[in-house]
Amino acid sequence: MYNPPAFREDDPEILAAIMAASRLSLLVSNGADGMPVITHLPLQYRGGVVIGHLARANPHWHGLERGVAVFQGVEAYVSPSSYPSKAEHHRVVPTWNYEAVHAHGPIEVVQDAARLREIVAGLTDAHEAKRKNPWSVDDAPADFVAGQLKGIVGVVLRVERLIGKRKLSQNRNEADAAGTAAGLAASPDARDQAVAAAMRLARR
Repeated sequence: MYNPPAFREDDPEILAAIMAASRLSLLVSNGADGMPVITHLPLQYRGGVVIGHLARANPHWHGLERGVAVFQGVEAYVSPSSYPSKAEHHRVVPTWNYEAVHAHGPIEVVQDAARLREIVAGLTDAHEAKRKNPWSVDDAPADFVAGQLKGIVGVVLRVERLIGKRKLSQNRNEADAAGTAAGLAASPDARDQAVAAAMRLARR
């Protein structure tokens, strides 16, 4: 990931928060033909490892030894119209503000039924936690769950390196950054508002 110093984020608590808030992630590895193999899937970061599961029919897990888990944080288009400097010299262009974390490391493929159930239950509990009536794996018949587990394999990536990026207008002057945050906060799109909130927290 291209990561200029102004946007680099190394705080482990901030990186963990971005990963926890991420919804659909990417698992990326090198294929046998040298081309990247990519699967979209929910992933969970826990105690130095990234956990998830793939469909057994997905060939991605065959020969999977190392990879990168990509977590997307908040993101938003930034219009140059939000910069006060636009009125001064017009030498401004659009950009995109965003947060992302890449977790690199070796990957263990899990086929043991008990461990698979733990993986599925952990992911489910995390995403159901804020619901009014959270669903649990225990709500489904045991034989049904056992059958479903036969259709997946687990992946456990042991994190050797975390690379974090938070591109939140740090390369702009205070007036332009404040104008960007104000413009995004006024947007009707909740995704834009989330970037505005992240920008204000980052500049404290």
